[in-house]
Amino acid sequence: MSLQAFFDFLVMGWLALAVVAFVALFFVAVPYGRHTRSGWGPAIGNRLGWIVMEAPAALIFAAWFVWGTYREGSQVATWAFFGLWEMHYVHRAFIYPFRLRGRDRQMPLAVVGMGFLFNLVNTFLNGYHLFGRLGCYTVDWLEDPRFIAGVALFVAGYVINRQADHTLRDLRQPGGSGYRIPRGGLYEWISCPNYLGEIVEWIGWAVATWSLVGLSFAVWTIANLAPRARAHHAWYRERFEDYPPERKALLPGLW
Repeated sequence: MSLQAFFDFLVMGWLALAVVAFVALFFVAVPYGRHTRSGWGPAIGNRLGWIVMEAPAALIFAAWFVWGTYREGSQVATWAFFGLWEMHYVHRAFIYPFRLRGRDRQMPLAVVGMGFLFNLVNTFLNGYHLFGRLGCYTVDWLEDPRFIAGVALFVAGYVINRQADHTLRDLRQPGGSGYRIPRGGLYEWISCPNYLGEIVEWIGWAVATWSLVGLSFAVWTIANLAPRARAHHAWYRERFEDYPPERKALLPGLW
């Protein structure tokens, strides 16, 4: 079996595992944030947990970028993909954790470990595809409609995600620990625009890379966040009698 065939086989297995996770997560909400509960073993603070989980994606991808192999004409496209990826993960690993308000909740080490492992595998696959195969995108790809549409989706999703996170952060005063009903923007239609934004981001990545590995990342994002959006929506409806009945979980007017 060639290295390329093995890589494609690995990505297909990764996709299949995402489908299994998607089904399982409708029955078990991962225990962090508002869904924290006992019985998951030792825990660490949320801030440290987020850093440990997300830092590998930023750092390993940067290592691929620095030590990858490229062919002539691929450098500009390489910088474009590197910039998109790091725009998300530098914020998620090294800025977002320190902007969390309220007391530092606990996150089970089991959850941190699962997130860490996911980012190791996912970053290896995407890094190898982009930087380990002699530069599979040339500068001409930047003019391809798929790249342009994918970047537009990625940026739109990033903006939606950041605005939604900002709204949630402003609901809680420094030192506070309670929850309130978020309002404004897409929160008028859905419970989890932050998750919708992230899903749109990585669908954009899949389109921009036009690759099986990009698709696997988008599928994993949906598998993780769609069930969690449903769990969040149910949580809001159970705890707030005045929760807007017209809101959906993730897709305005649909679901």
